[in-house]
Amino acid sequence: MADEFEKMGENLRAKTGKGLDEWVATARATGIAGHMALVNHLKSEHGLGHGYANMIVHAANASSSLSQDDEALVEAAFDGAKAHWRPLYDRLTLLVQGFGDDVELAPKKGYVSLRRKKQFALLMPSTKDRFDIGLALKGEEPAGKLELAGSWNAMVSHRVRIAAGEDAEGDVADWLRAAYDRAG
Repeated sequence: MADEFEKMGENLRAKTGKGLDEWVATARATGIAGHMALVNHLKSEHGLGHGYANMIVHAANASSSLSQDDEALVEAAFDGAKAHWRPLYDRLTLLVQGFGDDVELAPKKGYVSLRRKKQFALLMPSTKDRFDIGLALKGEEPAGKLELAGSWNAMVSHRVRIAAGEDAEGDVADWLRAAYDRAG
């Protein structure tokens, strides 16, 4: 993921003639506090696309998960009351990595994205009592624990909720494999 961030920074310089550090200084100099207000300002005043403007604002606010160590993000997601979910996460990532050597684990704040050519799943210790598995299975009919994601997360179409004390066995492996296959 850091490579993608660097490439986007290189593309920003090629497109605008200014590097990320220069854009961060420009963004900070505006004095605009709100994230979206600053994104919109960069888009309207400087003609930047949303992706570039958003990247600049994250860098200006030092809030981007791209700048943090991946393991630190995973540790933070499983901190405190959510620590008991770590063994489930470890089992699921081991399972998914067995699907192929093209699986990328991309930790974010609060969850881990599972990617191939595109995101196909996410693993999220949502609360101390629930672990969510998001799946990109557009068109799949809900069945059993597989439900439509609805407004829960726009990056996936389905979700499986695992309650404390339950295990993610049975169909979960099949759904993860189906999502992996579709992302190839």
